[in-house]
Amino acid sequence: MMSTDERPSAGASRIELGRWGEELAARHLESAGYVVLSRNWHCREGELDLVATDRERLIFCEVKTRTGLGFGTPAEAVTPDKADRIRRLAHHWQRAFMLRWCPVRYDIIAIVARPGARPTVRHIKAAF
Repeated sequence: MMSTDERPSAGASRIELGRWGEELAARHLESAGYVVLSRNWHCREGELDLVATDRERLIFCEVKTRTGLGFGTPAEAVTPDKADRIRRLAHHWQRAFMLRWCPVRYDIIAIVARPGARPTVRHIKAAF
């Protein structure tokens, strides 16, 4: 597995690139004072990338990592259907951890990691 200090290679698999991006996103959140509660949480319906808190609300973060913009920005990959699915998964997460009645926010962390260049991390708060 790549560390966040290594740049993903052009030949990295989507899975490797995604895991690297999720690690980078978690570090970004932690450096901004968030507490990461879950990573890659799974249930029968699907997976949540990151669940965090800013000590005021739960934040469900969808992480999208790309090596370029040829297929659009990473954030553009979060379609309305994907956003609806994340909301449903968030309800499952809240039920699993018995946190039904608390403020919630849905964020996107968009990472562009061009080979040979420093990755850019864009945290889009309340994205959907």
